[in-house]
Amino acid sequence: MDWLEIKVTVPVDQIDTAGAICSMTVPYGIYIEDYSDLEQAALEIAHIDLIDEDLLRKDRSHAWVHIYIPPEGNPAEAVSFIKERLDAEGIEYSVDTENCKNEDWENNWKKYFHPIKVGERLLIRPVWEEPVDAGDRVVLDLEPGLAFGSGTHETTRLCLTAMEPYITPETEVLDIGCGSGILSVSALLLGAKRAVGVDIDPHAVKTARDNAQRNGIGEDRYTLITGNLADAVTGRYDIIVANIVADAIIALAGDAKKFMKPGGVFIVSGIVDPRETDVVTALTGMGYDLFARHYDNGWLCFEAKKQSE
Repeated sequence: MDWLEIKVTVPVDQIDTAGAICSMTVPYGIYIEDYSDLEQAALEIAHIDLIDEDLLRKDRSHAWVHIYIPPEGNPAEAVSFIKERLDAEGIEYSVDTENCKNEDWENNWKKYFHPIKVGERLLIRPVWEEPVDAGDRVVLDLEPGLAFGSGTHETTRLCLTAMEPYITPETEVLDIGCGSGILSVSALLLGAKRAVGVDIDPHAVKTARDNAQRNGIGEDRYTLITGNLADAVTGRYDIIVANIVADAIIALAGDAKKFMKPGGVFIVSGIVDPRETDVVTALTGMGYDLFARHYDNGWLCFEAKKQSE
């Protein structure tokens, strides 16, 4: 079956933010067209000043992000996510879709995803890579599938790094919007007692379950739930982690407090830096103390506790 191409058009000065948003919808990369500095790029990269006339006629005021979604990949969800994030950033945009022939997009991206070290104790190894010498690091064997979360994106690395110091043999973790399960499965491999992952997407839940089994994590330690936070989750947790989007964090933060143990930490990421004030104001107003801030390439992660503690 054909894949679907999603083409997002934005003003050229917003392409970095738009590209970062779009990259969160697929684990295998995006393609960006930007002709704003065509002449300079031609000189610096190709060392030529003769450029095809068709290229010279390209629109310099806009740029385009191309995303490719497989037939089973729920493109409607990707489009909805992109529109929500671009609206939240106040970016003018248009979104077009069309079918394209299957040219093995699903596998071509894998050549860009290699084993990576995260934090002080974790190494993430994609399952198609050969085993590596991890030294004293714990190895997470990961197949991202079509769910979000490969460890290569800044937001995931920020969450993993922030979470690691809190993990003990008694730690219980709640992973909101678990995606591939990378955060909660990593927590269990690093020694957490138990984890719960919740996601509204059944495909994400299946991917997380597969990754848990692949890494020897049994159902006695890892519970996966399809649904939303307030309706599906019970219990209290030492760590609650949400690597999603600013608006979703704001919407669920009030309910998240109900699931925090005394002294528990709420780790949130997936926040583009222009939304920092919105998130800080909202969480502070809900009774959180944001005591740590982490930043990487335009993305933010916060650690928070209840203000009364």
